[in-house]
Amino acid sequence: MAANSSSTGSKSSSGSGGKQPGPSAEQVVATFQRMRQEQRSMASKAADMEMDITEHSLVIDTLKEVDPSRKCFRLVGGVLVERTVKEVLPALENNKEQISKVVEALNTQMQAKGRELTEYRERYNIRLVGEGEGEAQSQAASAAASSRDSEGGGSKSGAGVLVS
Repeated sequence: MAANSSSTGSKSSSGSGGKQPGPSAEQVVATFQRMRQEQRSMASKAADMEMDITEHSLVIDTLKEVDPSRKCFRLVGGVLVERTVKEVLPALENNKEQISKVVEALNTQMQAKGRELTEYRERYNIRLVGEGEGEAQSQAASAAASSRDSEGGGSKSGAGVLVS
């Protein structure tokens, strides 16, 4: 029964100096990947809402040029309802404003998640594949990267690399 739960965690870290008293390397990478996915999800939602704002703006600009008493149709909860332009236009402007507020909140959350990701990367010294050349800012990080490259013999393929 114990072998069932430790299928991926059976690798022993005999070569590392014990600098990570907390979670294992697999847990750190999994948490980092989850955090990145959350940030991507927020960015996707923000992009979708930006498209909604663009569509709302297009419809609002079109309806502003139309007679306010003209009949128009609006989809509300899957039901097409008949209204006039003067009834629909304020509702569209209000919706656009509300969507803009949500996009601003999402952007704030994405920035906070980005700072959290950066702190997490620095705390566990996470390096992404292919970024070692452009991010050798601190001497300790560049020394660790050069010793790893000399031992490893090149860049390895994978989602993320943990350097301890």
